[in-house]
Amino acid sequence: MTPAQLVAVSFLTRYSGPTHHLYACQLRRRFDWCETNGIDALIGVERANVELYIRSLTEGGLMASSVVTMMHGVRGYFRFAQIDGLTSSDPAVYARLPEVHRDESRTQGLDRLELIRFLQVAQTITVHHGALAYLLGINALRASEAAAVRIEDYAQTLRGHCVLHLVGKGHRPATMLFTVPVLRVLEACRGQRSAGPLILRPLTGEPVDRRDVYRTVQRIARAAEIPRHISSHSLRHAAITNALDAGVPLRDAQILAPQADPRTTEHYVGARGNLDRHGVHFLTAYVAGF
Repeated sequence: MTPAQLVAVSFLTRYSGPTHHLYACQLRRRFDWCETNGIDALIGVERANVELYIRSLTEGGLMASSVVTMMHGVRGYFRFAQIDGLTSSDPAVYARLPEVHRDESRTQGLDRLELIRFLQVAQTITVHHGALAYLLGINALRASEAAAVRIEDYAQTLRGHCVLHLVGKGHRPATMLFTVPVLRVLEACRGQRSAGPLILRPLTGEPVDRRDVYRTVQRIARAAEIPRHISSHSLRHAAITNALDAGVPLRDAQILAPQADPRTTEHYVGARGNLDRHGVHFLTAYVAGF
């Protein structure tokens, strides 16, 4: 195993699940490019080399935002190598990345009326569809987070509020608030069960996964007659943007979305008033009329 490969293996062991798979794919593409161009992937690499690779990604047809994403694993790889003393400097730290314009995002969110219709239609399909819709569209959970919710994860209360304890992106703990309308839908999904995964496949009773979440969102969107592609990320996007439209301050909107900014989680857990003025209160009233 070459030094470059050893660093890659050591770097990837820090991650698991989708993040591990994503970074592995990014490093594999970088290693293939180095092999094609007769360049060592680690030893003697300079900033110009990294910028040539970035240019190759751009010339290969990737959008600027995709190029930036493709470099996440590569930049982490070189930073890891420097910290471990395998390279004297980090050649990627000052490498120029393409500018990402704010209007480049292709995520299709939902406006207020569309989000209301999505939530209402979801409840008419099954209680599991309804619960998933509220977790995504009101509490802004990611697909993997919603699929992983267990009944016992929200069995406790904090200062009179029902809260969900979860492990968010990057294995960071987060605490989410459930308002009464959300809790009502979740309780209908839970039924008489007291433990185990909350959302199940209606036909088999097995726990859902990220692919099930994607398919469920697609089914609800079709039933709600939303005339464009809607994904689980669209619901997260809709929750945040509608919260802002409802008058939620930016900082509180970041708290609403788990781990939108890691620093806000500390304020959320530690500050007494955050649960009382949590953005999900505003969003629930704005969307559901409660």
